[in-house]
Amino acid sequence: MSAHLIELRKFCKDYEMGEFKVHALRCIDLTIDNGEFIAIMGASGSGKTTLMNLIGCLDKPTSGEYYLDGIGVHSIDDEDLTTIRNQKIGYVFQSFYLLPRTTAKENVELPLLYRTNMHLHERHQKAQQALQTVGLADRAHHYPNQLSGGQQQRVAIARAIVNDPVFLLADEPTGNLDSRTSIEVLAFFQELNRQGKTIVLVTHEHDIADYAKRQITFRDGRIISDVINQNPSDALEDLKKLPALED
Repeated sequence: MSAHLIELRKFCKDYEMGEFKVHALRCIDLTIDNGEFIAIMGASGSGKTTLMNLIGCLDKPTSGEYYLDGIGVHSIDDEDLTTIRNQKIGYVFQSFYLLPRTTAKENVELPLLYRTNMHLHERHQKAQQALQTVGLADRAHHYPNQLSGGQQQRVAIARAIVNDPVFLLADEPTGNLDSRTSIEVLAFFQELNRQGKTIVLVTHEHDIADYAKRQITFRDGRIISDVINQNPSDALEDLKKLPALED
């Protein structure tokens, strides 16, 4: 058992490419504590996406140990992994992955469908609360094509937090958004972090990483830098500096 929220011990991931073996993650050690806001950075092929897939329980390591919220993830079966993905991890991706013929509220409710002991009324209530958290309570019955890109990403964030996961895993969450909308989304992440939510954000953009409190950089499957950001950018303050949108 680990005292950290996330602990990786000699964590490795190899891929077979014909006759060759690719060492995507080279036996790293890493700890993440409750309440951190971390940016994972690195160029394409550096290992950051492999790390995201592994700590998100979307893939399994070749070797090593992974402890998440006291659970030895490396030693549990696929059924328990599914439960962990649903109840302990909230995912936010570059593509929003909203069902097009489903309302915002119904999209947010999707992770709750696995809670077979949850009543319909409670599911509706939790989804509405999540939408309220991201400022979209009045868009609950809108379909994705009736929402802007930023609003769609906020619905995706609401869906990620509706189960109250132990951490949010955000993969290039601003990649499909313009500058203003990107900062708005980062403001929601910073507010969630102020409320105590742990956030792991994967990005290749240094200006996005500047909003995180800790920055970890990968190269060739290894951690080459792990530093505390002493002065994170403030998304709400940066929004105030931007010119007002024209009608």
